[in-house]
Amino acid sequence: MCAACNLPDFDLLMPMNERTVKTRFAPSPTGEIHLGNLRTALFNALYARREQGIFLLRIENTDAVRSKPEFEQALMRDLRWLSLNWQEGPEVGGEHAPYHQSARLETYSHYYQTLAAVDACYPCFCSETQLKLARKAQRTAGQPPKYLGTCAHLSTAEIEKKLAEGGKPTLRFRVPPGQRVEFEDFVRGVQRFASSDIGDFIIRRSDGTPAFFFTNAIDDALMGVSHVLRGEDHLTNTPRQLMLLAALSLPAPAYGHLSLLVGSDGSPLSKRHGSRSMRQLREAGYLPGAILNYLARLGHKYAADHYLDVSELAAAFDLARLSKAPARFDETQLRYWQKEAVLSASSAELVD
Repeated sequence: MCAACNLPDFDLLMPMNERTVKTRFAPSPTGEIHLGNLRTALFNALYARREQGIFLLRIENTDAVRSKPEFEQALMRDLRWLSLNWQEGPEVGGEHAPYHQSARLETYSHYYQTLAAVDACYPCFCSETQLKLARKAQRTAGQPPKYLGTCAHLSTAEIEKKLAEGGKPTLRFRVPPGQRVEFEDFVRGVQRFASSDIGDFIIRRSDGTPAFFFTNAIDDALMGVSHVLRGEDHLTNTPRQLMLLAALSLPAPAYGHLSLLVGSDGSPLSKRHGSRSMRQLREAGYLPGAILNYLARLGHKYAADHYLDVSELAAAFDLARLSKAPARFDETQLRYWQKEAVLSASSAELVD
């Protein structure tokens, strides 16, 4: 039994609830938006539009050093240029404001205290050097690297002593032992994880800033997000976030994990494959419709092979048609859809 969540396990094989569909795009404004993130935004916007739901924009800007207002403005400008308008978020408002994580620190502090009250988290004083050495030893022994709980059972006196000596701890979530985390991924099917394979993980950094695992899950729950559609690189984050939400008695959304964009050679998409930012594509003369029609078909199968406007793309969008196979970027296809977009565009669109 998990003391933190009062559940024998974390079986999330439950039907998607019948509340209003709400999807979200939650970028960090640390650079220009590229095709991978843009496709994620597109699929979330299309699904919300198809279901007459809400597409929410949230700015995950807790990294004060790397987050820049100019990147935030650029990404909002790019989304609007593509007609991917959000119904809740910055410059639009909504009942769950604020939509910048930097303005939600008091909320996160409340939930840290909630976890601490049930002994579901603890301060960790391990240095990065110590952690690297431990991971190296685990790999040498053929074991998956995970935190071994060095600081999990420090006494109050030991903690106070380390703090008095100037220690700056991280805060770790105490993963319940002997549990399973099981959920229905609406792209990949049933996913199963054992808590024994997941070490206690950091939910607050040593400088006091909240970690992604934590803020992302908390905000999805509090903002009423029903479906989280994101890249498969986040798949291993999901069991951690489900355990967090269970420990806090907060509702979990349905999760789906998209295949990643890769180059023609199957390697991660990069500039050498012709990958460009939205700004670069726009400056190169590509029309919004060309980008939308191309990206919408990267990892999603449409019955129609002709040009579709954004409303038509949304109407034909189907979660069941999302592919688990890697989506290959091919600029030849992007140029093809540019020709189709030009043929379908009005004079005003071409001038713009």
